[in-house]
Amino acid sequence: MKKYDYLLLRFGELTLKGRNRARFEKAAVEHVRALLRPYPDAKVRREFGRVYVDPGSESVETLIPVLQNVFGMTSMSPVRAVRPELDEIVRAAGELIEAMELTEELTFKTNVRRVWKDFPHPTHEANPLIASPLLKRFPLLKVDMHDPKLELRIEIRDKAAYVYGEVIPGAGGFPLGTNGKALLLLSGGIDSPVAGWSALRRGLEVECIHFHSYPFTSEKAKEKVIDLAQVLAEYAGKVRLHIVPFTEVQTSFTQMGQDNLMITLMRRSMLRIATKIAEREKALALVTGESLGQVASQTLPSMNVIERATELPILRPLVMTDKDEIIRISRQIGTYDISILPYEDCCTLFVPKSPTTNPNLRIVNKVEAVTPNLERLIEEAADGTETIELFAGGSRLRREETDQEADIKQEWF
Repeated sequence: MKKYDYLLLRFGELTLKGRNRARFEKAAVEHVRALLRPYPDAKVRREFGRVYVDPGSESVETLIPVLQNVFGMTSMSPVRAVRPELDEIVRAAGELIEAMELTEELTFKTNVRRVWKDFPHPTHEANPLIASPLLKRFPLLKVDMHDPKLELRIEIRDKAAYVYGEVIPGAGGFPLGTNGKALLLLSGGIDSPVAGWSALRRGLEVECIHFHSYPFTSEKAKEKVIDLAQVLAEYAGKVRLHIVPFTEVQTSFTQMGQDNLMITLMRRSMLRIATKIAEREKALALVTGESLGQVASQTLPSMNVIERATELPILRPLVMTDKDEIIRISRQIGTYDISILPYEDCCTLFVPKSPTTNPNLRIVNKVEAVTPNLERLIEEAADGTETIELFAGGSRLRREETDQEADIKQEWF
């Protein structure tokens, strides 16, 4: 016999109130289904601001770490579901306590929530009617109404009563995609994956863009970024990664004799290309992993000059976060060990010994204006973008982008 029948997922009233409720609930259910794609037997049901997951042939315990990634969820509980009858509720409660194999005293209380008002016992009667037989059956149980180690909860609805004693914290935030879509500039470093996770948690649908300078950066560097995007896909259910051939754009600046502006020029071109991809994908903002003052391109004067290259809003979730906190989150979400792999990305190429921290916008504009074929190189980089769709569970769909959507070639691997 299974210890639990379902997982009960709860969503905060803040995210489910008012006219947004139906839209937010639908987005939450879609996210749950996306994360459960590797488990085809699992079923999802929505009811009164909550989501119930039937694990099918899987165990509830297998799905708990998967569904802890559902954004907007405040908590979840593995539950037993029985007929809404007093004897059935007592039996299920007893089986849950029996499975705990008590060897020492355990303080507890019952907490009945009678949603179905036709249940014959009001709450103040139901609590002792359930607790009394449990106390007789399990001598190690002791009642503590104020600070029990086990709070045995019973929700009584018209079709079933749900019995559970564990409440597992959820990811919080807003349901995925309820605040629009943004494009994340994903490098191979520590910061940008954390920024991407933070954006997902705040209800943004995120697509990623990475700038690859082959042969100066290796295929291993590219695979590293794909692995980072895959981690984000495990949270989102699906993530699209756009890989831009950046070599020609990047090397064009090495001929201009403005080494101290190299990072500024490179970052501005990245934003121009990212803007083109964002407009094509109907993303409304760009997301970066910038943290104020961390490197030369992240001083306030540098960010001011760089962001003038686009009219799209630039979201910087980590802008006021210190490095230790970013590293802590990267460990928590599972990107740190990938990020520290020693494969260089394009941001580490051609870096001058003394990059400017206070670039002059007028000079930058002049350098860009005389850089040979810069606009054409930016267009070609955007047109030559390779797109990979990454799914929770590890499957991929590669798509080569061309000027004609009809030329799209799909290959599962």
